[in-house]
Amino acid sequence: MAKEFQGKLFVFSAPSGSGKTTIVRHLLAQERFNLEFSISATSRAPRGEEKDGIDYYFISRDEFIQKIKSEEFLEWEEVYTENFYGTLKTEVERIWSEGKHVIFDIDVAGGLRIKKKFPEETLAVFVKPPSVDELKRRLKERKTESEDKINMRIAKASVELATAPQFDTIIKNYDLSTALQEAEDLVSDFIGLDKN
Repeated sequence: MAKEFQGKLFVFSAPSGSGKTTIVRHLLAQERFNLEFSISATSRAPRGEEKDGIDYYFISRDEFIQKIKSEEFLEWEEVYTENFYGTLKTEVERIWSEGKHVIFDIDVAGGLRIKKKFPEETLAVFVKPPSVDELKRRLKERKTESEDKINMRIAKASVELATAPQFDTIIKNYDLSTALQEAEDLVSDFIGLDKN
């Protein structure tokens, strides 16, 4: 991978609906951190207003499997049956070549794989929701998925919550402004920025 600039990797993982995407977007808006979002590849179809090359790289299932075989992924997983997600090695190389740090909004298994591959460069953060009930409420509020899909996500959430201790740190997202400040402090410390 890119040798000129060895940037930091910031992994944010959580069950769906925990608020990790809100936290990641907030951090990306802080120019002093010099962060760039790692766009994941997926074999699922776009939802709502999602755009290829901005939200995800939408590729066919067959193309995804071909890229797995040719070892083009830093990490990948079949998150739900026939729905593959992964991080292309070229995506991290692209961001590092721009002299930026990489930030991931990624499932827990993928996040832990990145931490394992880059233990020194990676800060793995688990975002914990107030409760499973609150998680369900947030997912329903989105109005993007069926009741069955929501129930599937809730079932997966309890398994994901059990992985929290494997992460470097946990942000409890009970109060969003507190969680955002905690995230800023973590990134700032890991990059080694002076606090002004």
